[in-house]
Amino acid sequence: ADILLGIRFQLDLYINFRPCRLYDARLCPLKGKSPADIDFTIFRENTEGSYVGIGGFLKKGTPDEVAIQEEINTYKGVERICRAAFEWAVANGKKKVLMADKSNVMRYGYDLWQRVFFGLAKEFPSIAASHMFVDALCMQMVRAPEQFEVIVSNNMFGDILSDESAALAGSIGVLPSASLGTGPGLYEPIHGAAPDIAGKGIANPIGQIWSGAMMLEHLGHPEAAADIVKAIE
Repeated sequence: ADILLGIRFQLDLYINFRPCRLYDARLCPLKGKSPADIDFTIFRENTEGSYVGIGGFLKKGTPDEVAIQEEINTYKGVERICRAAFEWAVANGKKKVLMADKSNVMRYGYDLWQRVFFGLAKEFPSIAASHMFVDALCMQMVRAPEQFEVIVSNNMFGDILSDESAALAGSIGVLPSASLGTGPGLYEPIHGAAPDIAGKGIANPIGQIWSGAMMLEHLGHPEAAADIVKAIE
């Protein structure tokens, strides 16, 4: 985790790009859902939120212990991830961008998200901008995933939502991700390490292969990327 977060923060890879696409209905745990129903993309903010490591302990190891974990939201950070989601939606023929937060109870950080997101939406009149509380979104993703095209959220919620989306596509082993900024990118499957199955020949390589296809596309080789995706299909 220290290496991964270090790369993201040091290279300022503020976009965690996580597509969710179902390749075969047999892989989906939801009844009656087809590949046409599950095809959306999550934009997770990747350098702020609860993962910045700001906090500390008071009276650690005692019954009076206090642990504080700070969440950081900046105008710059929120604006650039929301803009990335809108710009990608326009460039890829999408019509809807949804932002997920908990502004009903976390009034400060997500007040900023609300103002920035809906302010930016005015620059993209072709896109229908909407909002859901993240808990409601979790329910809707398993009830009617076909309603979503592009979702943008903060670091922690984006992490959870994208892992939930992986279950819709078959498993956490089949989906890719890209961490992107203004320089080099990092391409990897969305899952972490799985030492309990190492060396058994049962790990699913599709997430890694699809990540390679995404890397080729971002490097300017769309035909090669398309060939890999066809092979996955």
